[in-house]
Amino acid sequence: MCDEHTAEDNANFLAAVSRRQFGTMAAKAAGAAGLIAMLPTPADAKAVNGKTVAITTPDGTADAYWVAPQGAGSYPGVLIWPDIMGLRPAFMQMADRLAQSGYAVLCVNQFYRSTKAPFLQPGESYDQPAVREKIAPMVKALSPDGTVRDAKVFTAFIDAQPQTDHKKGLATTGYCMGGPMVFRTAAAVPDRVRAGATFHGGGLVSDTPDSPHLLIPQMKAQYLIAIAANDDARSPGDKTVLRDAFAKAKLPAEIEVYDGTMHGWCPPDSRVYNMAQAEKAWNRMLALFDKTLV
Repeated sequence: MCDEHTAEDNANFLAAVSRRQFGTMAAKAAGAAGLIAMLPTPADAKAVNGKTVAITTPDGTADAYWVAPQGAGSYPGVLIWPDIMGLRPAFMQMADRLAQSGYAVLCVNQFYRSTKAPFLQPGESYDQPAVREKIAPMVKALSPDGTVRDAKVFTAFIDAQPQTDHKKGLATTGYCMGGPMVFRTAAAVPDRVRAGATFHGGGLVSDTPDSPHLLIPQMKAQYLIAIAANDDARSPGDKTVLRDAFAKAKLPAEIEVYDGTMHGWCPPDSRVYNMAQAEKAWNRMLALFDKTLV
């Protein structure tokens, strides 16, 4: 979950690292741009063009990042929902990397109702109380219904672009709070979304009537659910609920707890970034896309 408990877990994890190791990790966190530049380049990477776009929604104008391979040709579309720290350079770099592998990618600012992206300064992190206080009202401005409205508009935007191959399905990915947004997107446009992937997704299972896992019967896609080890330790039953729900819906789903990871381990600017496990999750996502977006 993206809450004070997650922040406490991550802070305790960082405090447990030796002074020398912590210094290395802190330097990496402060130098996020260097980390992002070190991400492996895909084999036969395509040259890409990216740009900031403005998308009109029923609730306002959303800023987002659109990137696709250069030149003629069309590709499967992917919608990325960032984590609770929003659209920022790390996610733009991740979108670029996905486009280099042959996808047309839209990475959105889900907080557009409150602010334009990026809204954090370099070095700011969700485990800092002042950052959580800054983000809290933005989160409160979101709603499941609003996410559904956004999902329909964002997927329509992807489909309207000449770089998108309309004969192939769409995929959607989400990190942290973006996990539930993946579920709501897949349920809102089930005839277009053929693949969904969540990474350290928060709040996928709850006891409320609008719990994202209750939407699984409305979906038609295949899934990757990559779970942080500390999230699993806090809610060990969630993976069982998800496995049962996907099985009942007869939807293939790869659901795995990634050993040694903390919530937020995938974005390369995260203070708990785990490169080895992030690369494993990234490659599992690409394998899912190769299988489903045909």
